[in-house]
Order: sequence, then structure tokens, then C-alpha cells
Amino acid sequence: MTHTPRSARIKAGSATAADRAYSHVKERILSGDLEGGVLVSEGEIADTLQMSRTPVREAFLRLQTEGWMKLYPKRGAAITPIKPREVEEVIEARALVESHAVSALAARPERAAGLAAHLRPIIDRQSQAADADDLPGFAVADADFHAEIAAASGNELLIDFYRGLRDRQRRMTRDSVQRSPDVRDRILDQHRRLVELIAAGDADGFRTEIGRHLTDIHRG
Repeated sequence: MTHTPRSARIKAGSATAADRAYSHVKERILSGDLEGGVLVSEGEIADTLQMSRTPVREAFLRLQTEGWMKLYPKRGAAITPIKPREVEEVIEARALVESHAVSALAARPERAAGLAAHLRPIIDRQSQAADADDLPGFAVADADFHAEIAAASGNELLIDFYRGLRDRQRRMTRDSVQRSPDVRDRILDQHRRLVELIAAGDADGFRTEIGRHLTDIHRG
């Protein structure tokens, strides 16, 4: 029988707790529960999750490395606000990847029609979230909608790259909707227009519309 050393078991348990703390805090950032500029302490998170501060400290260090927060010794950590440059870069990257994906479908009407069919139920889910005033659910559906378009490229490198933008996209969408409640209706209307362009195989029209959509929603 193989025995795992006690030190290894402790380390594995700590890593699990740190992962749990990381996921908890990051989800609160993405959902808007922890806004940019808010100061959060290790003790607060440790008490909420009923764990020691050590795994929380590990989670905070990881979140700082990824740019979600900035640590201040003996004070806690401040949630990093969304920066204007971040918004511009995410908009540009998303528009490029999604336009490429739709261009790849232009000569394959059956695939374009299939993508449109996958997107319509996501819009319905997003509309239901809007009606229920479920902002986190609305933002998740928004991310799912655009990820489905990016995945249609079939390019695994681009798909992985786009997946890395998902968390920033969710946070930006939530922030945009909070600034202006009518943004939800605009997003839904524009998503329906994007689906029409995809179904029609209009890659040029999609390229123009996706740029307008992202600019209108996130720079407005």
C-alpha cells in the first residue's frame, strides 16, 4: 500500500482551499459584488469561507498576478477597476476574432445557418435574464453568445485565445449594463441583428455591425 507523506497531504489540502478562495473572490469580482476600488481583507474572505488566512493569501497573490486586485500590506487588497485601455484592447481583439470566424463561414451556408440556430436560444436565455433582472446571468449569456461565434472559426488557437477574454468580457458587460439599464435592450436587439447577418452569410455586414455593437455597448 502506498502512503502519501503527511507534508504532501497538507500541501494538497492547502492548494484546494486556495483554489476555492480564488474562485470565490474572482466570481464576486466578475459578478460585480466586489466593485473596482473596493478594499477586501484576507480575514473577511477567510471568515466567509471558514478557512485560515493562508490559502486566502495565496488566492490574493494569484489574483494580483492576473491583474484583478492590488495588495496593500496590513490593509488588504483593492479590486482593480476596469481601465479604458483594457476596454479598447478587448473590443479590438473580440471584433477581429469574431469577424474572422464569420468570414470562414461565408462560403458554407449550412454552417452559417447552424451557427445562427445555436445562437437564437442563447439570445432567448439572455432575454429571460434581463426580464428577471439577473445581471450575472445576463452577462454569462452574453459571453456564451460571442464565444459561440468565435468557436465557429474552427481555429483552436484563436478559440483558446478568445476563451481567455471571457472573464474580462463578463465584467465589462456587467459594468456597461450597470451604467445604463437600457443597454440590455440594445444588446439584445444588436445580437438579433448579428444573427441575421450570420444566417445571410454577410461577412462584411457582420464585420461592420460587430464593431458598432462592441463600441456602442462598452464605450458608451
